[in-house]
Amino acid sequence: MNKLVFLALLVGGVVLLILGFNATNSFGSDVSRFFTGSPTDKAVWMLIGGAVAVVVGLVGTLRGGKLV
Repeated sequence: MNKLVFLALLVGGVVLLILGFNATNSFGSDVSRFFTGSPTDKAVWMLIGGAVAVVVGLVGTLRGGKLV
């Protein structure tokens, strides 16, 4: 059962990374980058959350579903 949770985290993290990369190339992110030098907060948080979810999901899946 735990392995399914970690697999879902892995897939969800990949989806968040894809959405985050798409959000960094959006018009709103371009406007934010023009004025502040960085993309929108939403894009950055999606990338960070996706990366964390991928790492946790990958580690949990490879360890056989037991993280501790």
